[in-house]
Amino acid sequence: MNRFFCLLPALFFMFLATGQQEVDVLIIGGGAGGTAAGIHAARSGVKVQVLERTSWLGGMLTSAGVSAIDGNHNLPSGIWGEFRQRLRDHYGGAKALATGWVSHTLFEPSVGDKILKEMADIDGLDVQFNAAYQAVKKEGEGWKVVYEKNGKKQFTTAKILIDATETGELLPLVGAEFRLGMDAKSDTAEKEAPEKANAIIQDLTYVAILEDVSKNPRSHRKKGLVKKPRDYDPKVFECACKREGGEMFGAVSDCQQMLNYGKLPNDKYMINWPNCGNDFYIDWPNLSEEEVEKEIEKAKAFTQGFIYYIQNDLGFAHLRLADEFPTKDGYPMIPYHREGRRAKGKVFLTVDHLERPYDFTFCRTGVAIGDYPIDHHHDKNEAAPEIDFINIKVPSYSIPMGAMIPEKVGNFLVADKNISVSNIVNGTTRLQPVVLGIGQAAGAIAATAVQKKQNTNKVSVREVQNSLLSSGAYLMPFIDVSTDDAAFAAMQRIGATGILKGYGVPYKWANETWFYPERIVSEYELKQGLLDYYPQADKITASGKGATLKFLEGVFSAIDKAYDVNAIENNWKKWHIDQPFSKENELNRRTVSILIDQVLRPFDKEIDFEGKPVGPE
Repeated sequence: MNRFFCLLPALFFMFLATGQQEVDVLIIGGGAGGTAAGIHAARSGVKVQVLERTSWLGGMLTSAGVSAIDGNHNLPSGIWGEFRQRLRDHYGGAKALATGWVSHTLFEPSVGDKILKEMADIDGLDVQFNAAYQAVKKEGEGWKVVYEKNGKKQFTTAKILIDATETGELLPLVGAEFRLGMDAKSDTAEKEAPEKANAIIQDLTYVAILEDVSKNPRSHRKKGLVKKPRDYDPKVFECACKREGGEMFGAVSDCQQMLNYGKLPNDKYMINWPNCGNDFYIDWPNLSEEEVEKEIEKAKAFTQGFIYYIQNDLGFAHLRLADEFPTKDGYPMIPYHREGRRAKGKVFLTVDHLERPYDFTFCRTGVAIGDYPIDHHHDKNEAAPEIDFINIKVPSYSIPMGAMIPEKVGNFLVADKNISVSNIVNGTTRLQPVVLGIGQAAGAIAATAVQKKQNTNKVSVREVQNSLLSSGAYLMPFIDVSTDDAAFAAMQRIGATGILKGYGVPYKWANETWFYPERIVSEYELKQGLLDYYPQADKITASGKGATLKFLEGVFSAIDKAYDVNAIENNWKKWHIDQPFSKENELNRRTVSILIDQVLRPFDKEIDFEGKPVGPE
């Protein structure tokens, strides 16, 4: 796709830009990822600016109207968990958000925008709304960006640039290598991938928000029915209420149930229906910008046709376009893009890594998590290869830090749906809570790089992970390890070393990974887990019986870490160990995590982007 933005010489910046600002981190795109990145980086103490083209924060969460959260219901990690809690506080609890059957968390987009703006109202974070970038230029180790706001050119210089656009717009501009469309099986080793690569991307959706005006006669008279679009064809919507049952999704019994899919609080409805609904295919990788804009208008008209069908053919005339968005036509500011360009990063996350995380060491570098199944939308493109995406079974997963760091461009990060994953994996990493986590991780990477005066390619994985843990973010998707547990960070750290592994379970629409904190750890399990970090552990004699404190004393001695057992006893309660102190009692995974974390401190050992230990033993 040809972009109208291009890299310009330095003179352009000098003569056309009328305002100048200098920040540590510049984020282009105030969507879910960009907002989370800005909040975390600013909270970490660095100076941040976000350039957002619309007047809202949240991107697909708000500006695109996709205000029914998919996934991570039992994994309220970091900023996602904070955002959800604020929604609960606003509406009056968790039940008040469970209005539609597609999600546990549904809300009005305008409320989501308001909450995100409140969260972003912090020292060090400058959000420029209605600001469109015009040019991006590398300047030494940093960046200079020209943007337009209120008809005036301004520019910002920054140490670190983050691409948080909905489709990875900056990747070709900064010279970063990227993937686009479906990957070939030979490139990913995914058995589900097509034999040949192609540029086919997922269908997008121009969402709409309707409201029930039957209880308000004045509103009923004020808001008319939508007009019939010029190319309206009711046949394309005839099966919208006739979805057959299935293992993953279930059946739709009638049209009211179809609408209740995305029912929001206050008698509103999100119209984002995949089955004979308003999904729409645009081949934007092969179109000019002008052509794309025309196709997006067609997508909006297609949604208008679906609304016309709902109001007239299905008989829901009391559902009218809500006054939800600050737009003249009542539709969202942007379409919902499910897919864009994907950076070639320090690591490349594929289906095999999700299916068998502990076969690959870079699961130890996890900085964001997800539990949604692999869900692709290709119904509106007949040329798309037939792939049964939804039946690719994976457990919940961690996203490695290197997926956010493009391979060949320094001090440049990605923070939305543009991370280094395969096309197939994008079907799960594209969801809202995951992108909030991706953005928060990018913000942590950027802040760490600034504070340590390092290039983003050199940032410590463990320092970034500790920054995330301190803000209540998950590194590993352990469904049974709550942030309310005083040992949360210890179990997350030991899980991220791989010394104690989780147990993954593909499970419907909320895949799982269990840590089993109360399960007894065998001597053999612990010995095997320690070997990667402490080769000396090979000389430990270990059986299948439960590990005890007496056994751990031998472990500490074998790896040259002498520790007075009396000191352990003195710290037992301070470390929030809830098992009784005894040298003979078998220890559970929670207790062992705390002891290994406190005494051996394996998390202090640095790892590379592949998750392998580096530096002296």
